[in-house]
Amino acid sequence: MSIRFDNRVAIVTGAGGGLGRAYALELARRGAKVVVNDLGGSRDGTGHSDAALKVVEEIEAAGGEAMSNGGSVTEYEQMVEMVARAKEKWGGVHILINNAGVLRDKTFVKMEPADFKFVIDVHLNGSANCAKAVWEIMREQAYGRILMTASSSGLYGNFGQANYGAAKLGLAGLTKTLYLEGAKYNIKVNTLAPTAGTRMTEDLFPKEAFDAFSPEKVAPAALYLVSEDAPTNAIIGAGAGVFQAAYVTLTQGKLLTGDELSPEGIAAHWAEITDRTGEMVPQAGGEQSMSILRKLQGQ
Repeated sequence: MSIRFDNRVAIVTGAGGGLGRAYALELARRGAKVVVNDLGGSRDGTGHSDAALKVVEEIEAAGGEAMSNGGSVTEYEQMVEMVARAKEKWGGVHILINNAGVLRDKTFVKMEPADFKFVIDVHLNGSANCAKAVWEIMREQAYGRILMTASSSGLYGNFGQANYGAAKLGLAGLTKTLYLEGAKYNIKVNTLAPTAGTRMTEDLFPKEAFDAFSPEKVAPAALYLVSEDAPTNAIIGAGAGVFQAAYVTLTQGKLLTGDELSPEGIAAHWAEITDRTGEMVPQAGGEQSMSILRKLQGQ
């Protein structure tokens, strides 16, 4: 069955190029009305351009409906205004893809606190601003699909990206609470960790790899994760046509008592504590406490 977005209104941030552009074009091709948001700056977050307007023109030339928005995700009131305009024009907002981002890579020893804060602000706080701006509308209409953009740098670490990695893992954590709070309102929230050849990564990939990792090969995952029958609380990796699932797991653990309840006991039982046999994938934080109680009860 074909996945369509007719009568759906979607906001895509950072949609002036790269992944965001690919998402916006494909959403529009499948029937969505799209708000193309892009500040238009360079990848370090400076400067402005008319990137969003060009993507709107592409969508309209193909027969779709779109509007541009140049608001900054770091400015909550600008995001509220963007959402209000979309609702005024098209009656609601059903989909939000938080894609806007910047890079200010340096080793931690050389990284200025301002560069750490700015990257956190754009990725993590910016996504929270956008989600907050659409949240009440999605609750009222009992329908919402929100996609956060994480990264392997956040899930697994990457040299020189302390700021970026911290923000990206934070987004996976934000997803894990919003999916719980949105569940009874049919708001589904997922996390995508894309690997793509874009302006953000053009000097990190060899030419052949850059071409293989095109944004268009990530877009199917993004669109599925904001579709009507999407899962919720998923972390999906995507790149070059390969799609993977990532999980935050918890081992069964080891109960220590008496003299073993000590740093020395931890050291002695490290292999059992970290044994991944029978590991769990908790769906909420309380499940960790419950697993501890089961250990105490001898289960």
